[in-house]
Amino acid sequence: MELSDEQLAVVGLHLPDAERLRTSKKGERPWRDPRDVLNGILWVLHTGAPWLDMPARYPPYQTCHRRFQSWVKDKVFPKVLRALVEDLREGGKVDLTEAFIEGFHARAKGGS
Repeated sequence: MELSDEQLAVVGLHLPDAERLRTSKKGERPWRDPRDVLNGILWVLHTGAPWLDMPARYPPYQTCHRRFQSWVKDKVFPKVLRALVEDLREGGKVDLTEAFIEGFHARAKGGS
């Protein structure tokens, strides 16, 4: 699962800056490209595989996992999802007036 240029144009504005530097004991180095990291995260979410099993075409699994945790904490994914839904709505590919949420609950059995 790889993001196309068109998809990246929609969500890229909501991803943290690609030029951000991270300090390590060896000095400063640029962060991995957010597109590559997001592709790795999407691969794990799509396949359900462990982070350790990520293919070599993605950044190291530690980088993807760390960035995933950071983006969850910073609420990046709800922004990305809203951007995708808005893009679909503007393109006439989804009609939110016909959407609904179904809820189901089961009553807990009381103990005696």
